[in-house]
Amino acid sequence: MTKPSCPCYKDSMFVDSHCHLEMESYDADRDKVIHRGIKAGLGYMLTVATEEKYFSAALQIVDSYDVVYGAFGIHPHNSHEFNDKLAEKIKGFFSNKKLVAYGEIGLDFYRNYSPREVQIRAFQAQIALAKELSLPIIVHSREAREETLRILRETGGADNGAVMHCFSYDLGTAKELLDMGFHLSIPGTVTYNKASSLREIVRYMPLDRMLPETDAPFLTPEPHRGKRNEPAFVTLVVTQIAQSLGRPVEEVSPVLCDNFINLFVKGSNNS
Repeated sequence: MTKPSCPCYKDSMFVDSHCHLEMESYDADRDKVIHRGIKAGLGYMLTVATEEKYFSAALQIVDSYDVVYGAFGIHPHNSHEFNDKLAEKIKGFFSNKKLVAYGEIGLDFYRNYSPREVQIRAFQAQIALAKELSLPIIVHSREAREETLRILRETGGADNGAVMHCFSYDLGTAKELLDMGFHLSIPGTVTYNKASSLREIVRYMPLDRMLPETDAPFLTPEPHRGKRNEPAFVTLVVTQIAQSLGRPVEEVSPVLCDNFINLFVKGSNNS
């Protein structure tokens, strides 16, 4: 096997491409959580700040830990908060070289915490802002398949790289997104007994377009389901991906690490 380019290869070979370390769930033991991730073999963690109230905390974490990188954006639940003033504030944050992606942004027609038309406007505006900043985007889409795909096609959303976070649609949608140039991110739900369709997608898609994630503190994988999630548990996600592919973890995980580097780190203002 050719040695991957992942700089963390010798000492660590896992990556959590999407977590929320700045959230209140970690206020009591954040340092311990991050160090458990490092001990478990994580060379990279991407903490994704989804509301303005989390931006300062996320910046502090990113600046305090070498292994933690960041992404900023306004989640569809909070689309009503997005405006020109906030857009300018977000632009200013990206002078930090460890902020490597814009997101998570998108549409959530399941909860509808913001009106659908407000979500659509904020999604379109934030794609434009990410393109202005030459950043890859992290997309959230729940029960909004057609509208999400339409907006992504019309705006060229994947022009600077893109990942569909916590992929939950069908194989046909996976094919459409892959054709657009997307990466697909596989969460802890892949370990659930009823996730056979997601495991089928894992078997179908090219390994070099796949990312593992925890979405911590949410979507805790088996056997810890029901407890708070954390980045260290991404090892369980990667193990299930490898089992689904019939390949050893030692072969699969460094490729996933490289995927993260190629999408978020190489070509960013941190490289």
